Amino acid sequence: MLRLHDTAKGEVVELTLRDTGKMSMYVCGLTVYDVPHIGHGRAALVYDVLRRYLEWSGLAVRHVSNITDIDDQIINRATEQGRSAEEVAQQYEAAWYDATDRLGVLRPTADPHATAYVDDMVSTVEQLVRGGHAYETSDGVYFAVESIDGYGLLAQQSLDDLRAGARVEVTKEKRSPLDFALWKKAKPGEPEWPSPWGPGRPGWHTECVVMSLDLLGDGFDLHTGGLDLQFPHHENERAQAVALGRTFARHWMHHAFVEVGGEKMSKSLKNFTSLPDLLSRHDARAYRLLVLRSHYRSPMEVTPDTIADAEGQLERFDSFARRHPAPPPGTPLDDDLVARFRAFMDDDLDTPPALGLLFEELRRANVARDTGVIATVHALAGALGLWPRGADQIDAETARDMAERDAARAARDWARADEIRARLQARGWVVEDGADGTTVHR
Repeated sequence: MLRLHDTAKGEVVELTLRDTGKMSMYVCGLTVYDVPHIGHGRAALVYDVLRRYLEWSGLAVRHVSNITDIDDQIINRATEQGRSAEEVAQQYEAAWYDATDRLGVLRPTADPHATAYVDDMVSTVEQLVRGGHAYETSDGVYFAVESIDGYGLLAQQSLDDLRAGARVEVTKEKRSPLDFALWKKAKPGEPEWPSPWGPGRPGWHTECVVMSLDLLGDGFDLHTGGLDLQFPHHENERAQAVALGRTFARHWMHHAFVEVGGEKMSKSLKNFTSLPDLLSRHDARAYRLLVLRSHYRSPMEVTPDTIADAEGQLERFDSFARRHPAPPPGTPLDDDLVARFRAFMDDDLDTPPALGLLFEELRRANVARDTGVIATVHALAGALGLWPRGADQIDAETARDMAERDAARAARDWARADEIRARLQARGWVVEDGADGTTVHR
């Protein structure tokens, strides 16, 4: 069984699943106020590889990833551009999905939007106030971190240490510098929703706890995100669940950053490369390969040289696939090779040696022409979301799915259309919609 580094435990542990044969995972999604950068792309690819490997291993994965479509950053961008927050969010959500589709990232099973859950968030905040875990001030409602035990679990620090190191501005009405906003009272011109505390909007930390518990239920298996979300965002999510008496995530997984010159890539530092820009200049598969070449908990540098090297490695893969197309489905795989691959992947999703094994066996298959090894190389590449260029020939099953999806879209049966999209993506197709209907490519 897969072993992952559990942030809450501070060590690599075997995943224990709530339901046998099923994995429920929540991936903290994007705040859609700008074009995504390649750090966001790394996050999407890390959890896409995790999901693909779990499904390849026979688990049914329910993957939920939210869209934060109301936030200070979105409001500020809307004000700058003289547009509504809704218009800004819709534009950059579309840019996000366009980029991840090009990367071959599977769409989540569900992508809840914060604005669709405001009523549920209000109800949650009311429960916290009634339970003595939250209090009203002149500008909103705050969670009292000292009202629960164990705050600081994910940060691996005591409450006293966190309090001593807090850099949050303390207002006279806040009881602790660590207390965080559950509800923000409206300012003139901002989007607002009704609440018992007057019009306003939910705080960021309330969104994910409400949506994850609603869509995955108590004790879901895995909560993931970047290291920057470990504290305070994920700590604050967990705190609310504790206060509500709910069983939250069983395991926590966090990935490291893309760095530029040793610094985290971020929009605030203005040192980022946009994901659409990278994909306009390079093979999208090269970025997936770069992500696979770094362990998810290690910082990752992206330079022109590393991209060029990845594209050269892809050419070797494509050359192999041209000489040795995938054998028919059902061709027996090399059991020893599969076992070695699993050993790497099950050891904290250790993709660098797993990828090294794939290319080592690719060279061996070129010489030996062993059908079992050839079939296994193709199968393992698929488990990582890698497909050779030139694998675009549309088979009969894919053609049927495309026609069925076009019919579903014509009937405005969006759920069915999304279901077929997911099916096509699972087989490695990038799905696009155009004037002529559904098109696919790899």
